Amino acid sequence: MDKNTDFAPVSSVFLLFHDSYSLASASMRLDKYIATHSEATRSLAKMAIKSGRVTINGVATKDQGTKVKTTDEVAVNGSVIDVSGEVYLAMNKATGIICATQDEEQDTVLDFLDGYTHKELHIAGRLDKDTTGLVLITSDGQWSHRVTSPNYVCKKVYLLETVIAIQESYIAEFEKGILLKEETKLTKPAKLEILSEKSARLTLTEGKYHQVKRMFGAMGNRVTKLHREQVGGVSLEGLKEGDFRELSSDEIAMF
Repeated sequence: MDKNTDFAPVSSVFLLFHDSYSLASASMRLDKYIATHSEATRSLAKMAIKSGRVTINGVATKDQGTKVKTTDEVAVNGSVIDVSGEVYLAMNKATGIICATQDEEQDTVLDFLDGYTHKELHIAGRLDKDTTGLVLITSDGQWSHRVTSPNYVCKKVYLLETVIAIQESYIAEFEKGILLKEETKLTKPAKLEILSEKSARLTLTEGKYHQVKRMFGAMGNRVTKLHREQVGGVSLEGLKEGDFRELSSDEIAMF
């Protein structure tokens, strides 16, 4: 195998990042930096460093524990590792975690992207603290707008449980649209599938504030458990609670 091919940079749409600190102060071990921002494994990165094939800002180093900032220029076999590009991630959010970029007192979804650094990330479609399931995280503002804007049709699928029995009449009411408190227009048609006496799957094409809970509240019911399992064509398949993954190019192109 050609040594130069072991460290091909990851395509820009697949890079993972996390802004734990400011861009200028963020740092990472050299071996981890190489493994994060290229196709090399951690072991290959260590081998390259040990053999003197890695430079930082033009200076060779054999210390795999050297701290590297995102502003440093790291090269392997003379090829500079590119850490530019947009970020597209899917996370299976656990309960008790808030959808915010930072918070001094509570854990945020970005706090669980451990080991990655980057420019500013944000959440495309937030979930309540007590709601679990699919959260999309990106650095691409235009893409995020397409995911969340009411001008685009983007299906969002939720599993839910309620305090009292879900009546068959809800199906027609949700399809017709619900007038929520403090709103002037009906919600867009929603598809309700009753799974059991107190559980259902609900598919929306919009994302109003606390919409699922408010819709059931308008019916005299209350949601006790809520889980988002799909946004557009992106699902939680293969993601355990608390885990995250890169979106594929096909998934990114869906929005």
